[in-house]
Amino acid sequence: MPSKVENNHPPLENVTKPSVDTAAAAYYLNRQPQTLRAWASKQNGPLRALNINGRLAWPVCAIRSLCGVGLKSTEHFNGQ
Repeated sequence: MPSKVENNHPPLENVTKPSVDTAAAAYYLNRQPQTLRAWASKQNGPLRALNINGRLAWPVCAIRSLCGVGLKSTEHFNGQ
């Protein structure tokens, strides 16, 4: 029987932190966490990781840009 993977990540539109950990970034980008670690190590991926106290952090704004996800409210873009 295949094991069930739990989804503990909120929708990307609702993330308010400036960065997320590797597991969350991998979830949003539909990649394995090891792929993101390789991107960080080789510095050859579509986005750059931040190193915060020896841990990788992935900028939410870059993930949103790659995924084509906008902000929840676009009022300030429409001039309303």
